[in-house]
Amino acid sequence: MRHIVVIGAGQAGSSCVVKLRNGGFDGKITLIGSEDQPPYQRPPLSKAYLLGDMALERLYLRPHSFYAEHGIDLRLGATVQSIDTDARQIALTDEVLTYDDLVLTTGSIPHRLPASMGGALDGVHVVRGLADVDAMAPRFVTGARVLIVGGGYIGLEAASVAAKLGLEVTLVEMAPRILQRVAAPETSDFFRALHKGHGVDIREGIGLERLTGEGAVSGATLTDGTELAVDFVIVGVGVAPATALAEAAGIALDNGIAVDSHGRTSVPHVWSAGDCASFPYRDVRIRLESVPNAIEQAETIAENLMGAGKDYTAKPWFWSDQYDVKLQIAGLNTGYDNVVTRGAAPGPVSFWYYQGDTLLAVDAANDPRGYMVGKRLIESGKSPAPSMVSDMETDIKALLKA
Repeated sequence: MRHIVVIGAGQAGSSCVVKLRNGGFDGKITLIGSEDQPPYQRPPLSKAYLLGDMALERLYLRPHSFYAEHGIDLRLGATVQSIDTDARQIALTDEVLTYDDLVLTTGSIPHRLPASMGGALDGVHVVRGLADVDAMAPRFVTGARVLIVGGGYIGLEAASVAAKLGLEVTLVEMAPRILQRVAAPETSDFFRALHKGHGVDIREGIGLERLTGEGAVSGATLTDGTELAVDFVIVGVGVAPATALAEAAGIALDNGIAVDSHGRTSVPHVWSAGDCASFPYRDVRIRLESVPNAIEQAETIAENLMGAGKDYTAKPWFWSDQYDVKLQIAGLNTGYDNVVTRGAAPGPVSFWYYQGDTLLAVDAANDPRGYMVGKRLIESGKSPAPSMVSDMETDIKALLKA
């Protein structure tokens, strides 16, 4: 009986095994996860779950019983020691599994502060998994002082939850502006104003020098010499693809585990999907850290494991929830040289990224229509004139027919 093993029980891993079963694969499937919980949604962790608006069971992608009922051997709390791609074997702590095909959906690992900066002190947290959020949740009490290091979407989402719960929030971003790596100044300006309106103290162009405390964090020194008293710290300074297993097994890396358009790695019978995998996109190689990419890429690999021979065609889109604002992002803004604004806060507003005359991406804040139209335009290769986009007299849906 053919045996497919999937290492990594997150969104991509779960999507792959479910697609295999739903697609009629009748061989053996093993899904290996390092956490004690069955596959669950990660985006709500730092929002609805942390706020107490979502119960643990609602996080689960499928009920725990689903896997056994569908003949999926779900191994939780398991550590993979090594992969032998010649023998097609996986060494767990106390067992060796043999596979016919292997899918690596190992995800990503958050960057942490080094111990020399106080990163090992109690009360210093990252936002990645369920255990991370459960550990910090009791600290979210009215009046507590939290320092958030990093002004990307993870840091801003954590700041919005903390501010809503009545904490004193200070956010520091070493770059000249928040969201500098991922968004235009217009989007940064929008979210800066939003957070300041909710009492968040945003300090841009200022980094963290070190954290202080005896065993537990109690203070922070910033790069401008400012000293802050803090009760806890959230570090949101990005992630790295989890590639250690692949690298040790001799699988080629390139900003993650390098795969071809079908999801194959450099080693026969080994595939990869999700945050850990980089893949060809147009004329470059990219890695997408998003739920839609994890699902769609993993499902494509599942189909290819059953002989479909399909190319994975990414349609990048992302979202972020902060206070009462839902940001929806379509496309990739890499290489933009012009940004057009449609609308204005506090109403629906969207920021349209162009490279020359070509529409690349759209950031839409509480503007689902702008997002929907922008996404369809990008996917169809259409680029309306910037002047038409910015003109509020333009019927935006009519741009699809132009």
